[in-house]
Amino acid sequence: MPRVSTWLNGGVPALQVAAWAGHSVDVLLRVYAKCIVGQEDAVRRRVEEALRAGRTAGESKIGP
Repeated sequence: MPRVSTWLNGGVPALQVAAWAGHSVDVLLRVYAKCIVGQEDAVRRRVEEALRAGRTAGESKIGP
């Protein structure tokens, strides 16, 4: 199903893709993981943004 690899590579979360495709997440990733390419940089940026946001939120709770 070419749409599945397109959705995954487009950044749609695996849980959502599995629901749309009628698969469990386990089956989806087992079958399609090899099709996921080029997302490492985007994922790293999201993690860094989440960490910065967490630090900012934590700092605002500590201050006066």
